[in-house]
Amino acid sequence: MKPAYSDSRAYVELHLTVVLWGFTAILGDLIQLSALPLVWWRVLLTSLSLVAFVRVGKMVRELGRRQLLVFTGIGILVAAHWVTFYGAIKLANASVALICLATTSLFSSMLEPLIVRRPFNWYELLLGLFILPGIWLVIDGVEAGMNQGVIIGLVSALLVSVFTSLNKRYVDKTDPLRITFVELAAATVFLTPFLLLLGSNGFWPTPLDWVYLIVLALLCTTLTNILFLRALTRLSAFAANLTVNLEPVYGIFLAYFLLDDAQELTPRFYLGTLLILIAVFGYAAVKRWFRLRGTVPRG
Repeated sequence: MKPAYSDSRAYVELHLTVVLWGFTAILGDLIQLSALPLVWWRVLLTSLSLVAFVRVGKMVRELGRRQLLVFTGIGILVAAHWVTFYGAIKLANASVALICLATTSLFSSMLEPLIVRRPFNWYELLLGLFILPGIWLVIDGVEAGMNQGVIIGLVSALLVSVFTSLNKRYVDKTDPLRITFVELAAATVFLTPFLLLLGSNGFWPTPLDWVYLIVLALLCTTLTNILFLRALTRLSAFAANLTVNLEPVYGIFLAYFLLDDAQELTPRFYLGTLLILIAVFGYAAVKRWFRLRGTVPRG
């Protein structure tokens, strides 16, 4: 008999996903392409990697027009998120882009109840607001020339909260493999016209870029998206987003040693990072306390 997919297994797979996502900013910094072609190659390679596992004709018939349009729309949001995320890396650095993503919980605390149609939790909003001083310190702790990267990074975090909540709402409509394929294929199609406007200049990856792109597409995208969507069938989008906020921990740690990002950041940046991460771990503690009292529903 096949074992049930439990909450504990969902959390394990979610944390494995976050560890792998911690490498994406490093790879994005190492790849010489600008943000738009980088993301286009990423979604194209990921989509191609899934073709062998998805029977496209049967999938289209079973999903129907409405669900295809829903997942296509979410795929466009994913594309916009990745372009802004890698844009933040190019405009600032990997550490700044990663810590901006940790503000996702602030946006999620306000947007998920509206999108998923569940009641607001006051402690989620409170912990989300606790992140605001951290954001201010992060902005104050970077060079003035990086401020544009911070703003783009915050936009990227907003987009994450929206498409994660939408995925949470519709994830039970089909299996994660199909969702990933439709969303990233839609992202590829959506980005192609913008890519054509850039021409061939800066379009082709270098030989080393190809290696990084393949790792980014297969390991850090195909595998992680499937695991993440499967975890969402058991966990709330807010809980998932807060776990995803651990991505900066892994990413900044790697960037510190591999990319020399520390030379561009001040102690205020790391103090802001600390406040944001306190909110991340505080959520788990607060939710556990309420659950033990029997006052918080599972999820």
